[in-house]
Amino acid sequence: MAVSYKKLFHLMIEKNITNTDLQKRACFSANIVTRMKREQYISLESIEGICRALGCGVDDILEFIPDDMEEKENG
Repeated sequence: MAVSYKKLFHLMIEKNITNTDLQKRACFSANIVTRMKREQYISLESIEGICRALGCGVDDILEFIPDDMEEKENG
């Protein structure tokens, strides 16, 4: 199962928040942003920091994509 952070990036655009702003507010490194852009897993601690910084829930920033859906998209 893959993870997608597209919801987070859309929310950041809506709130006019840059990657650097989010890093400072959620207290994480630039590496975390890179991992999210590559749709890789990040720690629950980082996810919690993002949710607190943006005042949102986990389902507002990420979604899990079943493997069969990912294969269809890449297929």
